[in-house]
Amino acid sequence: MNKDIQQLIKKLERQNFEVRPLKSNYYAVFLNKEWVVNLPCTPSSSRTIKNLKATLKRHGFHD
Repeated sequence: MNKDIQQLIKKLERQNFEVRPLKSNYYAVFLNKEWVVNLPCTPSSSRTIKNLKATLKRHGFHD
């Protein structure tokens, strides 16, 4: 798993997001039992993490 994704998962869990592993090398992120986004284990581009953080910020995530 990518180091940046590991750090992001830790931050999400500290902020009361629930992160569940999926079968296909992805993690599902939930807030209050509502699906927010899927995180890849190995992002394919440098923009992936920035785009994920932008989506998460719309749901209350603080970087």
